Amino acid sequence: MVERIGADGTDVLINLTTGPGTRFRHDDINPSKPGPDSVLKSPEDRVPHVVELKPDICSLDMDSLNMGDRVFVNTPKHLQAMAAAIKEAGVMPELEVFETGHLLLAKRFIENGYVKAPGMFQICLGISWGQPATSEAMAYMRSLLPPDSPWFAFGISLHQFPMVAQTVLLGGHPRVGLEDNIYLEKGKLAPSNAALVEKAANIIQVLGDQVATPVEARQILGLAASNV
Repeated sequence: MVERIGADGTDVLINLTTGPGTRFRHDDINPSKPGPDSVLKSPEDRVPHVVELKPDICSLDMDSLNMGDRVFVNTPKHLQAMAAAIKEAGVMPELEVFETGHLLLAKRFIENGYVKAPGMFQICLGISWGQPATSEAMAYMRSLLPPDSPWFAFGISLHQFPMVAQTVLLGGHPRVGLEDNIYLEKGKLAPSNAALVEKAANIIQVLGDQVATPVEARQILGLAASNV
């Protein structure tokens, strides 16, 4: 897939996930063991595609979190091993933070050299049971960021587009997409991911800002030309 995206010479930034392998539910009979739908993987098994393909960016979820009725498990030891592999591959980690403790852990990783300074943050809002998708929550999370870190933010579901506006007003970069929301507006399913991006771009422009080109985005993030 990564090779096909780059085959036509496009310079879009590619961001690969390292999230799978963290789902835990207790076994109903023996709560000390994972249930049959748990999916837990080692750090080494969660980053080989990043090491091999060397995308521009890859996600690094700086958290363990009660997510709905299951637990999303990322221990500091596992995160440190993943961060080391990502750094060795020369890839920029997208530090996904779902609550303030995750952000503080990410800052400690930067301070300890596990992640190259100043880091790049994604503030994730509205996921049960993390920070709510509110202006107050976003502003507080932003206040804890390292001074020079580029940051992104999103809200899920009906909060997606209000959080686009709030992100722009607070000086960040909004994220949208079908991973977080499947509706273009109330009662109307999004026909494509591109439709969500187009609506977000319109909001950005209405607020007096502009959408970065891939080249400009690389300059903002301090990235070189495409690795593909």
